[in-house]
Amino acid sequence: MRAVATTNEAALIARVLAGETQLFHELIRPYERLVYVTIFAILKNESEAEDGAQETMISAFRNLRSFRGEAKFSTWLVTIAMNEARRRLRKAKSAAEDSLEEIGPESDGDFTPAVLTDWREIPSQALERKELKEKLQEAVKTLPEKYREVFVLRDIEELNQEETASALGINVTLVKVRLHRARMMLQKLLAPYLKGQSGFVKRGQTWEMQGKPARGGFFRRWFQ
Repeated sequence: MRAVATTNEAALIARVLAGETQLFHELIRPYERLVYVTIFAILKNESEAEDGAQETMISAFRNLRSFRGEAKFSTWLVTIAMNEARRRLRKAKSAAEDSLEEIGPESDGDFTPAVLTDWREIPSQALERKELKEKLQEAVKTLPEKYREVFVLRDIEELNQEETASALGINVTLVKVRLHRARMMLQKLLAPYLKGQSGFVKRGQTWEMQGKPARGGFFRRWFQ
């Protein structure tokens, strides 16, 4: 199925480059939501995200000839979207982000013990509450830019490690480290709101979920 989609995209790109520019919208239509959600999750501003998504598509059109097919077209678009979000973020960086940047250098061995065994295993019944949904979105907003970018691509857009690394221009190891730290920060921020929820059991000093809910598409719905 993916091979067929890739072949169709390649054909559309060739036709757009040959002058059938009206086909560009057909090419990008499947990814319009992906681009918008990616930018919105970084900027947390609907107007800025809409403008950023439009700028991303304009940039993609202007630079379509530079797409070589070495990565998936969606990954190429996400890379442009991330760069656009970064550009906008640099213009209005929040004080909250600046304070959290003081957490320290990245390493594999200095993490605080997790308050949840797996961030993506928070049971849906606990998150199906308006207040906690808002807390989650606000918590993501406070993540330092480099951690938020990885979190958005891996846990919201569900790109794999290699695609995320390619989109951000970093290696897979750094993707793993930053994602781990992003989840840790979010766990610590949200722990006070989860302790009274059903589906959790306290083991020592940590809160763990009961059972193993399905992960597929978990985060995406909280940012739509």
